[in-house]
Amino acid sequence: MMRKRRSSTVDNAEKHAPSSTKAKRSRTTGRQSKVSAPEESTASVFSVFLREAGVTLKHGGTPNEIAVDQVVFQRRIQKKLQKSPRYPDIVQEFISGLESHIDDADRFRNCLLPCVPTLPEGDTSCVSSFHESLLRMLLGIEMLQTLIINTLLEKLPEYMVNSIDDAGLSIPRIIINQLKWLDRVVDCKELAAKLMELLSVGPVDVQRDIITSLPEILEDSLHNDIAQDLNSLLKENTQLTVAILDALSSLNLSSSLLTEVRGAVMTTLAAVQLEDLPVVVKFILHSVSASDAYEVVCNLRRKLELEQCVLPPVLQASQSRFKGKGAVVSKSATVASDSQDIVTLIVDAIKSAMRFQKALSEAWLKAIESVEELEDHKVIDLLVLFILHSTNANHSRRGAERVLKAKVRTGQIPETLLQKTFQDNTEVLRGYFPSILALAQNLLRSPDPCVVPFGGHMYRHSFTAFDSYCQQEVVGCLVTHVCSGVGGEVDMALELLCSLVMENPSEVGPYAVFIKGILDYLDNLTPQQIRRLFHVLSRLAFRSQQGSHIQDDMHIVIRKQLSSTAPKYKRIGIIGAVMFIGSMGALKPKTKDNQKDLLSPETFRQLSALLELVQSSSETSPEASALYYDELANLVQTSTLDPQVQEKIGKRVLDDFQAEFVVDLGPEIQDSFSFPARVMYDLEEEETQAVIAVNLMPLLAKDVHSKAKQHNGDKKDNKSSLCLSPFFRLLRLCEEKQNHEGLDEIDALLGCPLILTDMDVVDKMESLSKVEKEFLCTLLFHAINWFRELVNAFCRLKETEMKMKVMTRLQNITYLQTLLEQALAETPGYIPPVANFDGESTDVILLSTAAPVHKTKKNGSEKKRKAPGKNTLEGNSQMEDKMEEDETQQELEKDKEKEARHGVNMASYRQFFRELDMEVLSVVQCGLLSCSLLDSELQTKKREEVLIGPAELIFLLEDMFHKLEFSLTAAPAKRRPFLKVKADKNVGFSHLQQKSPKDVATFFVQLLPALCLHLENCHNYFQTLLSENDGMVDGPTVDIQEHHLISSCCQLLLQVLNTIFSWFGFSQPGHRRLLKRALGVMAGRLKEEGPELNLELLVKHSLDYLLNFHSTIPNLSSALTLSQLLSTVAEKGGNPVAFKEQNASLARGFLTQQWMTVTGEKQRGNKFNEALQALLSIYLRNVDDVLKAVEEITQEGFSQIINASKDESSAAWPTLSKHTFLVFYKVLMTELEKSVRRIPIGKSSDSSEAQSEKLLTWNLAVRDFHILVNLVKVFDSRSVVNVCLKYGRLFLESFLKLGMPLLDFSFKRHKEDVQNLLKTFQLSTRQLHHMCGHSKIRQDTSLTNHVPAVKKSLELFVYRVKAMLTLNNCQEAFWIGNLKNRNLKGEEILSQRCPESEEEEEEQQPPAQDLSEEEEQGSDTETLSRVNREENGALDDTDESD
Repeated sequence: MMRKRRSSTVDNAEKHAPSSTKAKRSRTTGRQSKVSAPEESTASVFSVFLREAGVTLKHGGTPNEIAVDQVVFQRRIQKKLQKSPRYPDIVQEFISGLESHIDDADRFRNCLLPCVPTLPEGDTSCVSSFHESLLRMLLGIEMLQTLIINTLLEKLPEYMVNSIDDAGLSIPRIIINQLKWLDRVVDCKELAAKLMELLSVGPVDVQRDIITSLPEILEDSLHNDIAQDLNSLLKENTQLTVAILDALSSLNLSSSLLTEVRGAVMTTLAAVQLEDLPVVVKFILHSVSASDAYEVVCNLRRKLELEQCVLPPVLQASQSRFKGKGAVVSKSATVASDSQDIVTLIVDAIKSAMRFQKALSEAWLKAIESVEELEDHKVIDLLVLFILHSTNANHSRRGAERVLKAKVRTGQIPETLLQKTFQDNTEVLRGYFPSILALAQNLLRSPDPCVVPFGGHMYRHSFTAFDSYCQQEVVGCLVTHVCSGVGGEVDMALELLCSLVMENPSEVGPYAVFIKGILDYLDNLTPQQIRRLFHVLSRLAFRSQQGSHIQDDMHIVIRKQLSSTAPKYKRIGIIGAVMFIGSMGALKPKTKDNQKDLLSPETFRQLSALLELVQSSSETSPEASALYYDELANLVQTSTLDPQVQEKIGKRVLDDFQAEFVVDLGPEIQDSFSFPARVMYDLEEEETQAVIAVNLMPLLAKDVHSKAKQHNGDKKDNKSSLCLSPFFRLLRLCEEKQNHEGLDEIDALLGCPLILTDMDVVDKMESLSKVEKEFLCTLLFHAINWFRELVNAFCRLKETEMKMKVMTRLQNITYLQTLLEQALAETPGYIPPVANFDGESTDVILLSTAAPVHKTKKNGSEKKRKAPGKNTLEGNSQMEDKMEEDETQQELEKDKEKEARHGVNMASYRQFFRELDMEVLSVVQCGLLSCSLLDSELQTKKREEVLIGPAELIFLLEDMFHKLEFSLTAAPAKRRPFLKVKADKNVGFSHLQQKSPKDVATFFVQLLPALCLHLENCHNYFQTLLSENDGMVDGPTVDIQEHHLISSCCQLLLQVLNTIFSWFGFSQPGHRRLLKRALGVMAGRLKEEGPELNLELLVKHSLDYLLNFHSTIPNLSSALTLSQLLSTVAEKGGNPVAFKEQNASLARGFLTQQWMTVTGEKQRGNKFNEALQALLSIYLRNVDDVLKAVEEITQEGFSQIINASKDESSAAWPTLSKHTFLVFYKVLMTELEKSVRRIPIGKSSDSSEAQSEKLLTWNLAVRDFHILVNLVKVFDSRSVVNVCLKYGRLFLESFLKLGMPLLDFSFKRHKEDVQNLLKTFQLSTRQLHHMCGHSKIRQDTSLTNHVPAVKKSLELFVYRVKAMLTLNNCQEAFWIGNLKNRNLKGEEILSQRCPESEEEEEEQQPPAQDLSEEEEQGSDTETLSRVNREENGALDDTDESD
């Protein structure tokens, strides 16, 4: 734009130039000028020429003046020099005059500064408004340019030391500026050389000025050369890094040179000064191309250490304290602020580079993904992910979410790295808060439980690190999560709110109004979630400054809920009131005077009133009272209450329990129901017989009587058997709190008898009425729950006598459960009493599992009633299949009925039993008691050592397995279905939910020695039996009942171990020590303790230990669990190749073993088939060559059972029989199809050897497939055909996708191999075609659903073969022939003999018209391929009759 103005001024100047020249010529004639020219002195040439050209030289601080346009001035000087008779010598004289003129510093500065215009009188247009300096105008004259440049560069060193003059101007910088943007440089190469010479001698400031000016001085042709010099200088002097990079980024460089320069810059990255780092990063990222982006980003990420750019947290904390006090900011605080600014600039440079280059975004994602070790991840990784998510591009946002989830899932980005990122880069992260919030929401809503906690950490750090606006947003998001209704999401959000309130109550207080809004969504929350919500609100009410209005609102809500008659809302009121009492009556910390701050009388009065209100409101129903006792018990257990509150609750509970549930034993007990009352289960010594008893059956009788009165409108009595167990739990916990874990005041209750009835009545259940049956079942439930609470209370006691009593109570529980199973089997439709009162609903959930035998018969009768309603043709066509399949089904139903006769499955009634505390499971540390350990002395004398029986061990192991599965096995979060009622899976785990998964895992790792000991005892038991019975399982001396119990113990122990080691938390770095401790337990039982082993050796020794149990595994289910346990342990580390061989060998051994029951029968049934399927899959997944393994099983196993009897097994594979054929067939087809998908696709670049190897693999696969498909001719049941059609199509599709490209390229080299492969495969496709015809004739929907897709794949195969032949110039050998539709036996389908008969049949049979058009078109013809042998073809002639 400047030059445009200048050129326009030139036009005006040229118009006025002639008049000015004429005026001068009128004063001096041409002759006079000729005479004066020789007389010009050297000193006057410069000044005279300038004056005549229109420039007046000034002295001092006055700038030079110019009277004409600068272009006119340049032309005049050039003409004068050229027309001078002394030309070209006059040029040197002119330069000499210039040099002498600028010897004076002031005059030199005037020549460097812009000239000032002088206008003649009355003329306003002859001179432009802007003029360059005198030297700049002279540099525009080409004949003077080189000489003036030399003069200036020679003058430059004089000002290098004192570069700043009195006016504050940098003379060297002004000199260099004269050389910028010249229209033409006469000798650019020489100028570049001289500038580089000056760089070697000049100070840093002058060097920077020269370097940054190079792109504006030099021509493009010299850019590569100058870049080489700058590159060398960069390695020598890091002080010039910024200037050099600035210059290099403006130079026009070749790609190879740019790569070289970037590599040099990368090597100096570690030595670059901190303030120069953003410029270096910007240059590196802005100079990359798409091809080398990944490599450059990987190198940059590896060398960029942002952790070293910030101060330690201690100094940052001191900085914030200084700022908060308003003190003068220290030097360290200034450095910290500068470091934050530098990191911000680096992040901005990365962000801007990503925004303009899509390849960089993908390169950063790949670079972060490629990091496999935890230690290699850095703060920059998280920052880059936040940057990627903040960009508008959807692919970058999704990529950032995907990578972050993957890294968090594998534990490679731990919470410690996130914490460090927030601590060191708070100001940087503040700009990416929306992205952090969105990522946290995404992680918290993820169905993957492994990544949900990380989203919670992001929320927590955002709240603690950022300002009030961000805190409000965090609380708002957490409230949204709570109101979402998704279980895992709600739990994590409430847990976060709890932690924030506990740590920062004053900061959360201003946002209490948001949290209070959750009260409108209480209907969507579970009782455990409601408990947490009220805990949060009550903490805010009593610990924050805004607590007063929260207290009032909570009082209103609680009173409203308590006064409701609906059980659901009353339950909410009770939970809220108890949590409110806990916060109101919490023990306050000691003050500075070391005195406890007791409750004020007013607060204690309000608390007492609220206690009375809750108790009176809950007395309306036994369920509400029981819930109140349970909630109060949890409060006493988990909170530290004020001594006044604790004493008030404890005293009242003890008095009420004695009055309501304990009675004195008299000579006679009055019968209160139709059953005679008996005092039972007294554990006191004979000389000190019990004088009190728990009044259970009379209370239950009163409950039944009160229900009848309730229908008549009478008031309900407060005493209820339903409250017995909850009330005792509250009593026990109050005693523990008041007596410091001592239970001396109530230990008599452990041996105290119960008032029950004679249990022989269970054997006479059939003769009882329905009311009596239900009464007896309820009595048994209450008795079992009472004993469970006794075990909860006294399991921690160390005295041997108390341990023996606890063990006896466990025996009582297992015995009563066997009676209850018998009673429930005779009481269909019975609804047990509620035992866990904080569940989703206290209404009935269990209805269908009460009488499974009757349900099975009912379902069977329904099916039989529906059968006649079907089409007669369909019924006739499927009768043969049904007869075959029903035989197997009937045998399975017989097994089920045999099991059901002994009782029902108690697992379905788990929610109706009181929850066992986790500490009860420590009882498994006692030794195992079996019949082999019993002798006459042990039976008659008092045992000093406490041993646990197999039945009690099974009871504890089952509960242990359920607890582990609930706490450690993370299930994906699912939204609650709309209007769909389902059982609450959290019922029975209320106490366990209060413990973190880490606490649970740590507790069970402590029990590992005991679990391993029991597993060894089971192993020794089976080993002893086998040795005594010559290796026979069903020997004459085997105790069938004990064998069954020990087998169940072995199965449960393996399941428990597998669940422990399957915990996903072991993969997180923070739990690595716990994992090594757990593995060390098993490794230590095999090898004596020595120096601490690494993880790989611990895994190896643990696997060796577990492998010792394979020889005595009692059943196939246990064998499967052992294989799964080995796989789980092997995943923690070790050699994967060696383990695969080991596990394959172990699984093969189990599959080739004859599994017998204790009674001498072969193991069979649904569970056996499921275990067999899983074990066979494990074998084929771990074997070296799947194709050879499939071929071995088909040739050795299937061939032996084709003509065998129904119960006869294969000799090579004893688990294979006609009963289990479908299991084997399905697994073989599945694994065969998976294995061919792993064969690499054929490429034209493959060598001949590689093609031969792949062809051989495909030949083996096709041969196995052919054998499996042909087996359908023998085993032609509907299930087998269904499996063959489904996986046959998948195999065919894999062959088209992966195998046919190989045939395209290897056809000419390996004709015979290709020919044999296609011949074999064609036989298989023909059989698939026959199966499609068979499915149509049968009109079986489950089969015909597969037909269209199979037909489509068959047609694609034939046309694909034609394309392959065309590609290899053999298209003449391809022809299409008709293939007749046949059934599985090869018989022609009569309806397809000719088109006429087909049309007639379609008109006569309407059901056939339901077939799809695609099926009808594909049912008549199949294209077949043939290659003439004489033309080097690949296929034999096809038998047309087929």
